[in-house]
Amino acid sequence: MVYNVAKFLREWVMYHSKVGVENFILYDNASDDDLSSVIEELRAEGYNISTLFWIWPKTQEAGFSHSVVYSKSKGMCGWIMYVDVDEFVFSPSWRRERVPSLKSLLPLQRGTARSRIGQVSMRCLEFGPSGQRRHPEEGVTQGYTCRRRGEQRHKSVVLVDAVDPSLWNVIHHFQLNEEEGFRSKQVSVEEGLVNHYKYQAWDEFKSKFRRRVSAYVVDWTQNVNPNSKDRTPGLGFQAIEPKDWTHRFCEVRDPMLKSLTRAWFGSVTPNGYRMAWQRT
Repeated sequence: MVYNVAKFLREWVMYHSKVGVENFILYDNASDDDLSSVIEELRAEGYNISTLFWIWPKTQEAGFSHSVVYSKSKGMCGWIMYVDVDEFVFSPSWRRERVPSLKSLLPLQRGTARSRIGQVSMRCLEFGPSGQRRHPEEGVTQGYTCRRRGEQRHKSVVLVDAVDPSLWNVIHHFQLNEEEGFRSKQVSVEEGLVNHYKYQAWDEFKSKFRRRVSAYVVDWTQNVNPNSKDRTPGLGFQAIEPKDWTHRFCEVRDPMLKSLTRAWFGSVTPNGYRMAWQRT
């Protein structure tokens, strides 16, 4: 689900297309920025992007269920990966591969010992503001390079045909059709992970957390469910920037994806070094 992500979308689409994503399905929570024009530009460049008008915030589970039905009705996807626009799926092994592919994280073809795996989950690494005071023009993968030490939640890639007929899901995984023998697999961070650029420059972070899609914190300004992982450690209940915000959540310097995307998408121009998603 997306809301006012026009400035982020090009980087996210171009990156994930590079690693094998063929179709993008965006559930739009009534964006009022430049999102539609950015989508049209990307479509003109050959990216397959579908948009669905989804006006209900905090209904992510319902949107997940709908996406399975929608994808089946259109014959769009064998596997669906559920990640937000501030999340980038990544395998450290891609630094050594000429043709990086998300398919390396998925089971082998049907008829093999791994063919009953219907869902692959990956741990998330949460990145902090990394000293940034505004959105980095070169992109989030370039601007945010310092993160929390521990692995956080997981995100999943699910085989559409393996989803239980009930469509039941909890953020961020589905119940699988166990009668058909499907099961889930958690991969190690050496195999695959998600870089979550969660705690960005304050203005970006504040805008995002006013419209949390999670159902577990209905209004983050109210003193309800204070221990939820959807809350930000140390922030409290007011949209007031902490004095040390730019340096929070910085425990490990991690430029791995920055270096990789710079090699894939960076170039020297008369105006300096630029990433492919930067507009002139």
